[in-house]
Order: sequence, then structure tokens, then C-alpha cells
Amino acid sequence: MREATLKVSCGDKDNAEFKTYKVPIEEGMVVLDAIHYIQAHMEPELAVRWNCKAAKCGSCSAEVNGHPSLMCKSRLDHFAEGEEITVEPIKAFPRIKDLVTDVSWNYETNKKIPPFKPKKDADWTFYQEDIERVQEFRKCIECFLCQDVCHVLRDHDRKDAFVGPRFLVRTAGLEMHPLDTDNRAEFLKDHAGIGFCNITKCCTEVCPESIHITDNAIIPLKERVVDQFYDPVLWFFRKLFGKA
Repeated sequence: MREATLKVSCGDKDNAEFKTYKVPIEEGMVVLDAIHYIQAHMEPELAVRWNCKAAKCGSCSAEVNGHPSLMCKSRLDHFAEGEEITVEPIKAFPRIKDLVTDVSWNYETNKKIPPFKPKKDADWTFYQEDIERVQEFRKCIECFLCQDVCHVLRDHDRKDAFVGPRFLVRTAGLEMHPLDTDNRAEFLKDHAGIGFCNITKCCTEVCPESIHITDNAIIPLKERVVDQFYDPVLWFFRKLFGKA
């Protein structure tokens, strides 16, 4: 029987090291299966977060060979025979233990987004293309892989000034809803920090739901902010008549 060699990062935020494990490979196994084998036969205290094993709960986020991905979607037969497979926790958030990280900052950030404000006495009948436009953003499973790969959060740790791709996607789902009446441009500029995003599209590349984060969410939101705050004609009228 073939074996996979896994190097798993174990420990807490202050003291962590890689441990090497040999795991027998069966047909159809994914990295999460290998982690479960290690828990069952070698390291019962190895901490990992998971739930559905169907790539729909977003719980088993990790970095596999340095690439942010869901462990339940990383098939072992996609790696070369004899290749070492490194498994680490996502790095944009503090480690609790082994492969489990503290992502609570995301849920606090979510509360800051201005909520949906529908039109009064609205007719809830609208075009299918309007539904399809925002439906894509509802596919997010909050795995936070896009947050992990974002250089603003990962490399510069600007959680004080930038909400990250996931919450720009959620804001886009509200802003582009055909019945929403709120204007979130000021929130995007001053609180969400959309100006920090430089459109590298790395968040789109790692999204397990194939959401077009950059093209369909971030760029249109940037355009709204530019139109409202940096358009020279609007700037002139604001100077004449004030912010309103």
C-alpha cells in the first residue's frame, strides 16, 4: 500500500514545530482523511476544525504545501508519489492549537456592515439578472481562505483598517440588491478600507466556491467609491452645496 508523508505543524502560537507522519493511502482519500488517520492512530490530541467534509461548511481551512485550501478538497492523489505534504494553519489569524485558528475577528467585523434597507412598500418582484447578480455572493461558505491569502491582512496585519475580501463580498451583495436603498460608499472608504485592495485577484484564485471576488464585487464597489468621492464634477458640487 502506498504511503503519504505528511508534515503537520503542531503546537500553539508561542511554540510550534513540524511533525512527520506516514499515512497509508486509500483510493479517494483527501488531506482531511489523512489528518483523521493521524488522530486515530498516532496523535489523538492533534487539534483540527472540521464539520461536513463536503466543502460546504468552510471549517477545515488550512495551508497545504503553502497554498490556502480546504483539506477536504485536497486529494492525496493530486500530489506526486513520494512528495511531502505540509499542513499548516491559515496564517492571517492567531493559532489556538495545531491546525485550529481564532477567526473571531471576522464575526465582529461582520457586525459593522450597514444592514439591508429595503424600499418602503417595495414590490418584491424583480428581474432574474438582478437575482443572479447578487446570488453569486451568497455562495460564500466563510472558509476565510480569501482573508488568509489577502496581503493586507496576512502580511501587514491591517485588521484595524481593512475588512478583507469576504466582507467586501457581503457588502457587494447588499449594495447590488435591487431593493436596497442604503449608500455604503462612506463605509467602504472610511471603515472597510477598500482603498487598501490593489486588485491582485489572489482571493479569487483560492475561493472554493469560485466566486469572482475581484471582478464582480471589489471592482464595482471601488467604482462606486470613486464616483462618489473623487469624481471632479461631484467634488465641485460638494464644495458649492456641502456634503449633502
